[in-house]
Amino acid sequence: MKLEAQLNFCKKCLNKKLSLQTGTVCGLTNQKPTFEKECLEFKLDENYVEVLDDVAPIEHQDLLSQLSEEELVKFRAEQNYNHALISGICTGILGALLWGIVTIATGYQIGYMAIAIGAGVGMTMRYYGKGVDSIFGITGGIIAVFSCLVGNFLSIVGYFAKTEGLNYMDTLLQFDYSLVIPVMTSTFSPMDLFFYAIAGYEGYKFAFRSFTEKELVDLK
Repeated sequence: MKLEAQLNFCKKCLNKKLSLQTGTVCGLTNQKPTFEKECLEFKLDENYVEVLDDVAPIEHQDLLSQLSEEELVKFRAEQNYNHALISGICTGILGALLWGIVTIATGYQIGYMAIAIGAGVGMTMRYYGKGVDSIFGITGGIIAVFSCLVGNFLSIVGYFAKTEGLNYMDTLLQFDYSLVIPVMTSTFSPMDLFFYAIAGYEGYKFAFRSFTEKELVDLK
């Protein structure tokens, strides 16, 4: 176990001691922790638990540093990438369709839809995948950005069909898809990139299994 993870563990112990020279140390040995898997002298500090955040989830990288190898093995056994992938794609498709519908109905392209898609994809993957490995976040980010691009494309097709007085499905089926990139490029704006970046970040961030500080302590 890395020193950072050991110290996070020690902060919850009644035996901890704060040294002005070296920071948190064990009050029994006056040294930095040296245990590998668990400390036999650990005693949970109830006062520490009472002030823990039970609302905001811990950032994924911080969470990994606080989990023991045994806990990581346990959570990896529980994660399911296939479920996360399928649910993320389904949510992304639904989000893209809603983007197109809202844009056609209002006549405006609402960039905030990208943010909603990113959060929706990530949270759905978190719920069904319970992932702790980086592949979950990477996949969530990719699905979120791709879904935004599809939603943007569907809204462009809808706008064209509406202005030309055509049926939407006929326009979608008869569209020359070799022109997708030129059409998307011609309608692109720097603000689109901003919203896509946020969507990708949220798709990545929310795709991981999460714990609050209190939930993490309760695992010990």
